[in-house]
Amino acid sequence: METFKIFVSKHWYTWTLVLIQLSWVVCTEGLQSKLTKDAEADLIKELPGLNFPVNYRQFSGFLDAGSNTFLHYWFVESEADPTTSPLLLWLNGGPGCSSLDGLLTELGPLHINDDGKTLYNNTYSWNTFANIVYMESPACVGFSYNTQGNCSAGDDSTSLLNYNGLKSFFKKFPEYRQNPFYVTGESYGGIYVPTLSVRIIENNDSFPLNFRGFAVGNGLSSTAHNDNSIIFFANYHGLLGKILWDELVYHCCQGNIPSQETCNFAASPWPVCQDRVARASDIVYDSGLNMYNLYDNCAPPSNSNSLGVTFSRYHADHLNLHRNNHMLASHRKNATLDPPCTNSHAMTDYLNNPDVRAALHIPDFVQNWEICNDEVNAGFKRVYDSMEAQYKKLQAAGVRALVYNGDVDMACNFIGDQWFVEGLNYKETATRRPWTSGGQVGGFVKRFELLDLVTVRGSGHMVPQDKPGPALQMIRAFVLGDNY
Repeated sequence: METFKIFVSKHWYTWTLVLIQLSWVVCTEGLQSKLTKDAEADLIKELPGLNFPVNYRQFSGFLDAGSNTFLHYWFVESEADPTTSPLLLWLNGGPGCSSLDGLLTELGPLHINDDGKTLYNNTYSWNTFANIVYMESPACVGFSYNTQGNCSAGDDSTSLLNYNGLKSFFKKFPEYRQNPFYVTGESYGGIYVPTLSVRIIENNDSFPLNFRGFAVGNGLSSTAHNDNSIIFFANYHGLLGKILWDELVYHCCQGNIPSQETCNFAASPWPVCQDRVARASDIVYDSGLNMYNLYDNCAPPSNSNSLGVTFSRYHADHLNLHRNNHMLASHRKNATLDPPCTNSHAMTDYLNNPDVRAALHIPDFVQNWEICNDEVNAGFKRVYDSMEAQYKKLQAAGVRALVYNGDVDMACNFIGDQWFVEGLNYKETATRRPWTSGGQVGGFVKRFELLDLVTVRGSGHMVPQDKPGPALQMIRAFVLGDNY
């Protein structure tokens, strides 16, 4: 009897892993017959570090985006009925940053432990109610590649690649063509999401989709609004002090009146104004504050990942700031960019594990994974300073929109996006009010015809990471048409 107990104790972990793998097979084998040959080849059959059962299928592979470009995707089916659940596309920004960051640290069901080897369950995953496809774009971002090694990209070329990749996805998974479809993303996704959405409606006759809407989180919707509003944000949050604020108003605002209409902090031709804006920007972005979340600490820099990656999403977003002001843009390029405030070493180690790459069907010739690609970011052709024209096209087509912001983000602050939305002249249908989550105020919502403007209280740039419960409640309400 004692021998039997020792045997059970020694082999319990092994048998547990066997049962987990069997449960994966049992949960999914009834759906295998519905897969196309290409989709079946992308099915993730086992995933290193996953030591608990899941009740949904996952797929990883490549989408033919044209122009010798193949975009990597990771598709996670809904925990509810995948055949009837809505389908969401998620795009991270940068430009040049991987959407797997959204999957593995924000809204996906599986997150990576600090050891860079094991996974844990995210109970607030968006796949609790929806199918989610995460697409890495453009070429050279994450595992995506170009057969000619061409990493050049821009706003328009990226939206075309994303659209072609989307069509390739639906050819692999034709059964999802009829599901309600939404395009979602954050940060520079403020450009990616509307430009892709416009392509979808412009080509809906030749490639019809059940396209219902789009959602942008802490998005860069207008560079001028973002750059002007951050000075107001900084003052309202006690960062500048009276002397600097008074000088900013005196040198940058008409009639010495601080307002959206009278102040030009973003691109003033006056050297004294530019100097004071540079001082304010140094406080916001280079004094040690976390630009992604004013009230959160910066993550300590880490060189512990196996590749010694030094270019982060912080660097990518940092270089977007004040690019209309030539003096400040030069200042951004020459800045040391410390502290990084984000730490991706666990994700980098995990995704470059040879066993993980094999499970995700990543060929050996594909580059190592990095959270952001500095070559893509540095050479990216930014065409649009505002998404106003895109929103108006989508409004005319009857496409619903959600613009949401964590209210303590300084990379793409809520004031700038509020100014942007208010300037679109959508018809207001409900005045601004609090919405609740878990019995507390989750933020504020103002509703327009076809557009919801939402803040998430106490959240920074990455809302699904900072406030996972309220974020899930918010996206469910938008997609399913429920009240906030």
